[in-house]
Amino acid sequence: MNPSDSNATLLALYRMMVRIRAFENAAEIASQGGVSAYGQNAVGTARVRGPLHLSTGQEAVAAGVCAHLRTSDYLTSTHRGHGHTLAKGAALSPMMAELFGKATGFNGGKGGSMHIADFSVGMLGANGVVAAGLPIAVGAAHAQKLQQATKTAQGLQPENAITVCFFGDGAINRGPFLEALNWAKVFALPVLFVCEDNRWSATTASEPMTAGAGASARALSFDIAATQVDGNDVIEVYQATQALVHQVRAGSGPRLLHALTYRVKGHVSVDPAAYRNPHELAAALQTDPIARLRARFGALALTESALATIENEAVAEVQAALDAAAAAPWPEASAAYTDIQTTGAGTWF
Repeated sequence: MNPSDSNATLLALYRMMVRIRAFENAAEIASQGGVSAYGQNAVGTARVRGPLHLSTGQEAVAAGVCAHLRTSDYLTSTHRGHGHTLAKGAALSPMMAELFGKATGFNGGKGGSMHIADFSVGMLGANGVVAAGLPIAVGAAHAQKLQQATKTAQGLQPENAITVCFFGDGAINRGPFLEALNWAKVFALPVLFVCEDNRWSATTASEPMTAGAGASARALSFDIAATQVDGNDVIEVYQATQALVHQVRAGSGPRLLHALTYRVKGHVSVDPAAYRNPHELAAALQTDPIARLRARFGALALTESALATIENEAVAEVQAALDAAAAAPWPEASAAYTDIQTTGAGTWF
C-alpha cells in the first residue's frame, strides 16, 4: 500500500466492510421476523425466505481480497457469501430482494441466500453444498486459460483474468478440495483459493476434525504456494492478496490464501450457538475487523464525522433495499417453469 493512496484505500476498505455488516445485520433481523435496527419495520409479512448464513465478523476477508479483482475476474462463493457478493461489485438491493424471494432479486427469487449469482460482475454464484464451489472455480479458471491462450495465438492482448474461490475450513475435509487443487496445479490454472477459516463447521469446531496443519499445509503438499494471514486484519489481507493476485495474473499458477477469522454468529441466523464456549466468543469479538480498522484511523487524522458519514450511508442504503424488497412483487407462478433444463424429449428436471 503506497503512502500516497493509503488513506483512500483504507476508507474504501472501511466503506465496504460497513456495507457488508449493515446488510448482514438487517438480513438477520428480517430472517427472524423482527424490527429493523434502523427504527423501521423491516419485514412485515415479506421476511427473508429460507436459510440465512451470516458472515458477520468476517468482512475483512471479502473486502481485502475483492479489492484487487476486476469485473472480468470470476468468483465462486459459499453458503455464507453475502459479503463476497457485495465486495465483488454486485448491487445490494437485488441481493436483498433475492433473500426476500422477490421477482426483482438476482435470481428472480428462486435462488435465495445460498444461490445468489451476478454474472455481470463475474460472481458465478454462492453454493449451498460445502466445497462445491471449488471444482466450479477450477473449471472457470481452465476456461480462462484456454481463452487467453487463444487470444495470444491470434496476436491479441490477453486480459490475464483470474478466478477467486472462497471456501471454509470445513470444505478442506471434503474430496472436491483435493481434486480442485490437484487439477489447478497440474494445469497451472489462474486461480486463487481463499480459505475463510472461521473455526466452525456448522455446529462442530473444525480443529478436532482436521488432521495436520490445515489448509495451508495441504496446499503445500500439492506444491501450491500458500500464505496465512490474520483474516480480521483487513490491511494484512489486502497486502497479501495483492501479492498473490499479481503472481496468479503473471501465469505462476494457483495460489492459496489461508485467512484465519471467526464466525461470531451461529451456523444460521436463528441458531443461538449455545454449543459454543462464551469465553471463546468474547475473545473473538475483541478482534472485530471493523473496530480494528476504525482504531487505526485515529493515527491518520481522519475525523469521527467522516467515518460516521460512511456508516450512515451504509445504513440508509440497506434500509432502502429493505423497503424495496418489501414492496417488490412475488414471482409469477409461470416462473417455476423457466430456467429448467430439458432433455428434448418432453421430460423436465
